[in-house]
This record gives sequence, C-alpha cells and structure tokens, in this order.
Amino acid sequence: MKELMLGNAAVARGLYEAGVRFVSSYPGTPSTEITEEVAKYDEIYAEWAPNEKVALEAAMGAAIGGGRAFCGMKHVGLNVAADPLFVAGYTGVSAGLVIGVADDPGMHSSQNEQDSRHYAIGAKLPMVEPANGAECVAYVKAAYELSERFDTPFILRMTTRASHSRSVVELGQRVEKEICEYVKDPGKHVMMPANAKKRHVVVEEHLAALREFAETTDLNTIEDNSTQVGIISAGNAYNYAREAFGKNASYLKLGMVNPLPEKKICEFAAKYETVYVIEELDPVIEDFCRAHGLNVIGKDVLPLCGEYSDELLKKLLLGEEADNTMLGDEIPGRPPVLCPGCPHRGVFYTLNKLKLRVSGDIGCYTLGAVAPLNAIDSVYCMGASISSLHGTLKARDEGDKYVAVIGDSTFMHSGMTGLVNAVYNNSPLTTLILDNSITGMTGHQENPLTGNTLKGQPAKNLSLEAICIALGVDAAHVRAVDPNDLPALEAVIREEVAADCPSVVICRRPCALLKTVKKNPPVKIDPDKCKGCRACMKIGCPCISFADKKAKIDASMCVGCGLCPQMCKFDAIEG
Repeated sequence: MKELMLGNAAVARGLYEAGVRFVSSYPGTPSTEITEEVAKYDEIYAEWAPNEKVALEAAMGAAIGGGRAFCGMKHVGLNVAADPLFVAGYTGVSAGLVIGVADDPGMHSSQNEQDSRHYAIGAKLPMVEPANGAECVAYVKAAYELSERFDTPFILRMTTRASHSRSVVELGQRVEKEICEYVKDPGKHVMMPANAKKRHVVVEEHLAALREFAETTDLNTIEDNSTQVGIISAGNAYNYAREAFGKNASYLKLGMVNPLPEKKICEFAAKYETVYVIEELDPVIEDFCRAHGLNVIGKDVLPLCGEYSDELLKKLLLGEEADNTMLGDEIPGRPPVLCPGCPHRGVFYTLNKLKLRVSGDIGCYTLGAVAPLNAIDSVYCMGASISSLHGTLKARDEGDKYVAVIGDSTFMHSGMTGLVNAVYNNSPLTTLILDNSITGMTGHQENPLTGNTLKGQPAKNLSLEAICIALGVDAAHVRAVDPNDLPALEAVIREEVAADCPSVVICRRPCALLKTVKKNPPVKIDPDKCKGCRACMKIGCPCISFADKKAKIDASMCVGCGLCPQMCKFDAIEG
C-alpha cells in the first residue's frame, strides 16, 4: 500500500514500523508533526516534555531500559538538549535510540540558522539525512538497526522542506522488538571521570567502525551519468541539484552525513573535471573534501545563508535565469500579525502606552515587536526574557522601568530557572506570563499547564500562581488579570513595576483559535460616530481597516474580543 505523506509523517511511520516504544519531544517548527503523527499509533507511548533536555534524557532512559526510543526537536532545541547529547555516545544504548532534529534554512520560523551536522561531529554521533518521504521511513528503520549494532544513538537530520514536503511512501508492517534484558553496568552508564575516560576510548572505536561502514553502506549512493560534472550532496539539497542539473551531472548522494566516507568521496571526485558540493547550510562536506586535497566548488560560489532552490543553482552554477516563476519577483509582502482576538494584543498595546522597556521571548508574542505595537526591545532564545532582564537591571544604575514577557509553555520550558535566579539575587523585575492555555506558535500542543497529555488523556493541571510562589515570589506580588480588560491590566502593571521586589503578572485569557473558546458576534462601526482618528488602528488588529476616512471591521474575521471598543473615545464601535 502506498500513501502520499508529509516528510514528518513519514518519519513517524518509520518509528512505527521500526517497533519504537517510547517517544518524548518538545514541539518546534519544523519538527512538530513527527511527534503529533506518532501519537496516533496506539502501539507507541508518546509525550510532550517540558523542554528538549528533559525529552532527550527520558528517551535515553527508555533506550537504556530496553525499549527503542525517539526524541524530536528543532535545531535550536538541540542546543537545549546538548548536555545529555554529548554524553549519549559515551553511555551507548541497549535498545536503539534515534534523535530527530529539524534544521530551518531560511529561518521560516526560527531566530537563527544553524547546521546540526556540527553537533553530530562534536558529539561523535552518526547522522543520517533523508531527501524524501520514502527515505524518511527507510533511514529511520536503518538507524535503529545501526544504533543497536554500533551501540550508539543515531541523529536524524531533517530540514524544513524535507519535513513539510509530501512524497509517495510505501507502507510496511510494524516489527515488534522485545524489551532488552536489563543488565546493571555502572562502568557503561555512570559517567563519572574514571568511567568516562574508558568510555571515550569506546566512542572512538565506534566512530572508526562507522567510518568503515560509511564506505560500503547503501545509504550513500552514486548515480553515474557519464558526464564531466560530479555533484556531492545530501538531503533536500540533492533534490535541488537533481532538478537543476538533471542527467547532465553524476551524483554522490550522501545519506549518512557523519561520519563521511573518505575513500568513496575521493574516488568519486577523481572521475570528474568539475566537482560541486551542494549542501545547506555550512560547508561541512566541502571542508571535508578540501581537507583531503580535493578541488571542489562550493561556498566560493554558493551562499552560506538561506535555503537553496533549483532556480538558485541554475543561476549561480549554470548561468541560467529562472523561467518558471509564475508571479515574478515583485510579490507583495505579507508581514506576520497577531490573530484576531489574540489575548496578547492588549498586553503589548499597554506596554507601549506605558513606555516600558520589554525583554521578550520566543512564541506568538514575539510579534509584539512589530508595528504598530512596537513593544519589544529584545528577543534571544526561549526563557531568556527573564534571565537577560536580570542582567540588565544589575548592570544599570538608572531608574528605567523594565518588564519581561514570556508565554506559559515557554515559562515551563526554561523560564522558571530565570525567575529563581531573579528571586535569589533580588532583582526587582516584573515578569508578565502570557497564559493563553496552550502552546500556540507551533500549532496548539498540550503542555504541563493545559490539563491534557499529547495522547489526550487528563493530566495534573499545574498552577502558575502556585509555581511562582514556590519559586520565591511573594504571594502578594503574584497577580492574575484579563489582558482584554485594559484599565485593570494597566493598573496591575503600574503597581507591580513600582514594587521594589520580584513580581509576576499572569495575563490569562485562552487563545482565540482554541475550539473551546466561545466567539462573540463581530463588532460594528457606526459611521456617523467615527471621526477617523485611527485610535483603533493602534492595536494592530487585522480586522480593522480604513475606507473613505472611516474605520471598517471585517466581520468574517472579527471574534468580538471587545478590545477595539475600549480604544474609541467616541463610542463608534458597537458590540
């Protein structure tokens, strides 16, 4: 049976067919759908963890406990999981362990571009990179067999286009794997210095064996088209190269991107007058080729930044202009905006109005930085809003007023330790936790505050108020407010910013896109009362526009959140 399948769904199918028992992940675009899809299989236990470090540690425990395990994340999530990642090769596995990471060339939904192949090299772990859905299934299944054969975790590298493109996948049967017998082995699993020194030797032995394996595995394939041009590539970059050059080039397609097959690469390159290395993002394969004396063309012509395309390769390598762009280059921009009825809108309007400096974080609320809200001064990484603001306050003597803004899921991910640091070191900072009752930016995933698990089972619904108090914030300075009640919101923020102690304001209103949220009738504009002052435009709601110098409401989008009537001094907006 064949099925047209999303790349991430194909990875999930591979996990199912490989007999995986345990999956723990943290959602992050473009990796999220892997775990959402795998949760549909009753045979696999799947969960959302509070963050990627916890997820990987749980998956390592499952693998050492004898069940095949998987952990998924996006590229910046691998930064969070780096601590257990670098020891995973030392401890090895009992049952197979695969770590899925999805890079985001072009930064479609990320704060940076990052090439996760460097982590594979640094952590001394093997990595495979599929180019289509069929390979996603095949490579995942192969990775588990090889993980157990070489006693090491495997990393599966995806990219945005590989994750979110669809291709034909042939479905196979699940192969149930018996739980491995547990053997107590402190020398292998207790990583104190005396044991770790011995295990490092084992890691290098495994890598040496994997280098030999890389020379013969059918994960690395050659397509010889009897031309004078050879192309070395991997993953989705191979697809672009194949589309651009067709049969006018021969290809060494690397499915195993760490360790690389030295002999195979050198023998391939020796056959051709011109050899291109085409890869996203960094020159990992290219640097390997040059280190072995090969004369290749790569980043001296191709860009280091952004994702590739067949049009880009044709232009830069073949001198051909693209002829298949239907809309041309002048495509109107579509800036991202907060959704109609978003509970974050009133928060950023109020922070802008109060002229407060805002330390922001990763999530839907990052959009509070754009016009017309213009309310965020900095965004670094998940959880950094509180930690970085603490540093700012300690470094500055002047009396500037600052707040940190963080989402409910992000607070559970990595914000709690920042708040502990602020309390412990007596920073009088105010943290606004924007509690929209879901993990919003990545598509409505459950988290420890929602009361449900990934599988839809009831779970302990943790209390933000209780957590903040337990972390040391005075109960009198842990306050909840409806962010759509602008007068109450402004009053609470003013009071807590003025307090000379750590404080937390929980801005609590569910995401307007949740199915359980009741939508009110759309509001209307009374044209006789509207003065065309544009005060309603200050909240940046996409439902509001202007025509004939009067405000206009798009009733097809408006959810009747009640925010814009509070902006109008002339009562021109009627609920």
